[in-house]
Amino acid sequence: MTRGAIIVGASSGIGAALARELADEGYQIGLAARRTERMRQIGSELPTKSYVATMDLLDPEDAREGFFELAEAMPAVDLVVISAGVAAMNPDLEWDAERRTIDVNVRGFTAIATAALEYFENYPDHASEADGHLVGISSVAAHLGTGGTQAYNASKAYVSRYLEGLRHRQQHRDADVTITTIEPGFVDTDLSMGGFWECSPETAAEQIAGAIRKEKNHAYVTRRWRLVVWALALLPESIRRRLLS
Repeated sequence: MTRGAIIVGASSGIGAALARELADEGYQIGLAARRTERMRQIGSELPTKSYVATMDLLDPEDAREGFFELAEAMPAVDLVVISAGVAAMNPDLEWDAERRTIDVNVRGFTAIATAALEYFENYPDHASEADGHLVGISSVAAHLGTGGTQAYNASKAYVSRYLEGLRHRQQHRDADVTITTIEPGFVDTDLSMGGFWECSPETAAEQIAGAIRKEKNHAYVTRRWRLVVWALALLPESIRRRLLS
């Protein structure tokens, strides 16, 4: 039976690596991002059929329209992964940088998350199993407030809490939709801001694919980041500020 996955933010980093990982598992892949030619190149290298949609989360309404067009073009959509995001060091609080982070990571994310749920709930015949699976790529940064990346960290806290809220919502809905929160630590991508326990996009994609197969509610990538989050949660904020400054 045909399985399909849409990956928003598929032109690089975790999204591109996950496209390859899922295609190796037999998924047909819908690639969505701004860089059309890069997605076409990635799609041409996949072992399964691919579909490409140009999408900019800075324009949420257009992104939603593009999502539905991409979903309708595919024979099945079982899985939607929202991997798109931006990060910027902004200690001077320049408004354009803060606004762009919020627009993409909060407004853009929510636009696609709601579109995915709308699609799964209204078009279950397009899924080959159950009614769908939504995966959001958040970050370990969701648990911390750090100077310079305050908007990024806050936006990822939003992503994690929003997905948690959607899981609560689904308990009272007829549609059988799994919702998974992925919180990576440092991954060797354009968004990486450190080398501590940094893993490759391929390692991250392998672990994310494992969490998808197991239909987990939540997963850290790599798994040992759970220890960091646990340890930092025990410390007073004043000590965390000294450690992370």
